[in-house]
Amino acid sequence: MSEKSFRPGDRVKWEHSQGTSTGKVVRKVTSPTRIQDHKVAASADNPEYIVESGKTGARAAHKPSALRKA
Repeated sequence: MSEKSFRPGDRVKWEHSQGTSTGKVVRKVTSPTRIQDHKVAASADNPEYIVESGKTGARAAHKPSALRKA
């Protein structure tokens, strides 16, 4: 299975409970970290991407499978 790959600055979109959001990739995370009070259980084998919402500026971590190029 090939992993989706994104680079910082890529425009992406993702689904959530209120619909679809768009934003940009800030960075790829390959080690456990925290965003605000949320634990991000990323690893080299299970990376996640920090994305910034274009509407609110809020940052969140998403798995590559949850993101699509916008």
